[in-house]
Amino acid sequence: MRGFDFTSWHSLLVTLIGVALFTLISIGIRLLMMFTIQQRRERMNRQINERLRTLIAAYKTLGGSFTGNLTVDPRHLRDLRRGNQAAVEEEQAEGLEMTAEPGSDRPRRIRDAVEAALSDIILLGTEEQVRLAERAARELVAGNPVHTAELVVSLRDFIRKALDLAPIPADLDIPMQGPTRPSGAGGKNKSPERGSGRGGGGMGMGVGGGLGMGMGGFDDTSNR
Repeated sequence: MRGFDFTSWHSLLVTLIGVALFTLISIGIRLLMMFTIQQRRERMNRQINERLRTLIAAYKTLGGSFTGNLTVDPRHLRDLRRGNQAAVEEEQAEGLEMTAEPGSDRPRRIRDAVEAALSDIILLGTEEQVRLAERAARELVAGNPVHTAELVVSLRDFIRKALDLAPIPADLDIPMQGPTRPSGAGGKNKSPERGSGRGGGGMGMGVGGGLGMGMGGFDDTSNR
């Protein structure tokens, strides 16, 4: 109170103005700090949410199957066709009934989806996940079938911990998980689209064909 002068109206007015300016500056600095902290916190939350969203999508891609072939076939479509053609020629040479079917597009789509998921994990995963994804990517490059179960377990534990969920009970024996098998509806709905001009049911079939894209977004035409 020693710095305040109340001996005259002029001094009192100057003192009040000074106190008001000091209060306004203090409030302004505090608001600026709060705004800066809030922006930083929102940015961190967005980054965490985007990271979790990407890793959850990778988990669904790498661990969406419990049955069937749980490995990733690293062969490209040209290799599948070449192998199928060799099998057909061998059966023809032996005079056997040809049973080989044309090369399926499903293994290539699974491989493309897994490669995209591995790329996302290398970008946003933890150190352990990055190491597992790097090892799986090297196996794919080397042309070896890849199991993703170990990486799926690491992703599952991390996601549950990040979402503040209880760990998986230790007494549960969860089967080995493998890559999601994309739906083959896209190829089956192509023929009905050609007949859309026949009768009134063509429109419904054409619309149904558009819903069969499945995981076609993972296609990499450079590998065909």
